[in-house]
Amino acid sequence: MKRIYLDHNATTPFRAEALRRWNEVAERHYGNPSSVHASGRAARAILDEAREECAAALRVKEDEISYTGGGTEALQLALYGAVWARQAHAGDAPRGLVVSAIEHAAVLGVATRLAAQGVPVAYVPVDACGRIAPEAVVEAARSVHAGVVAIQTANNEIGTIQPISAIRTALDSAYGHERPWLVTDAVQTAGRVPLELARCGADIAVLSAHKFGGPSGVGLLWVKAGTRLVPMADGEGQEYGLRPGTEAVAAIAATATALCLAVAEQPVVAAQMAGNCRLLWSLLTAQVPGVQLNGPPLDAPDRLPNTLNLSVPGTDGRTLVARLDLEGLETSAGSACASGSLEPSHVLLACGHARDAARAALRLSLGRDTRSEDVHMAVDILRRTFSSLR
Repeated sequence: MKRIYLDHNATTPFRAEALRRWNEVAERHYGNPSSVHASGRAARAILDEAREECAAALRVKEDEISYTGGGTEALQLALYGAVWARQAHAGDAPRGLVVSAIEHAAVLGVATRLAAQGVPVAYVPVDACGRIAPEAVVEAARSVHAGVVAIQTANNEIGTIQPISAIRTALDSAYGHERPWLVTDAVQTAGRVPLELARCGADIAVLSAHKFGGPSGVGLLWVKAGTRLVPMADGEGQEYGLRPGTEAVAAIAATATALCLAVAEQPVVAAQMAGNCRLLWSLLTAQVPGVQLNGPPLDAPDRLPNTLNLSVPGTDGRTLVARLDLEGLETSAGSACASGSLEPSHVLLACGHARDAARAALRLSLGRDTRSEDVHMAVDILRRTFSSLR
């Protein structure tokens, strides 16, 4: 039975080019990049080359990029490190944290823990499509004397793209040079939307290698020059003192290969994914009565080109995922990081959906290898499965 994989927002297949580079480096360059002997210097050269490649792809400076053990670690280092750094310069006045109501669990978890430690936290609401208004961010920032604002570039469940540049402009206008630092979770963007970090408006951004064809376990943290983070761990100074420990050289080299390819191919691949999403939705609306689209309208410019979040009243998303898997279609009911939870999607609840409606959600996320024939097969499986559930 052929299996159809429509869960690319959870993880993407390891690109062949990146896997080849992984194997080449792992076989030949086993030295510790902090060692001064020949093997160590060779490993350091590979690490430096990978950093140069990533910086060029993202159009930022090499010394602004640090590597971590994954996207979640990078996000938590960004948030804790930025909040602690701002507190250190706040004097007696505590500086708060602002996050949106639909952030990834990695961000919301930090907000909850910091709030328990006495840091003021404010949550920015969203509209029915998951959109954030820049003026609402400013209002929330003022309410907690914010030192840090964290807003996703694109939501992992419903695909809403946020106006990060407009949010930065609003913060500049309201605060001037004393504005809060802006952190963005850009994990879902690489290869899907144009990505130029130096011009996006953020001070700190996070990517994750396995979302764009690289290996799991590599996070990419961009910290704009002039922005200082307090490290979460002590060590011997690797990654500009932000993330101690021996770097995974082969994995980082593979990440650089995957990122360069994803950025270079983005215009063509994004158009292909958008076309397949339109085909998928048109077939679904014709064959599955009552299907509803969650998030922005299909062709809205602020929607990821690869993401469809839909629901059919009276169904349960997690039950549906299991049934579809038996038929050969791999999907999800929301964020992979929350897949074991029995609670409905916090993203859809924040968008105003009732709990039963939020539980009915199904996420279909396409990739660079998704073909039109895959879409037709997926719709046939969805049609039959929805029919049997009814």
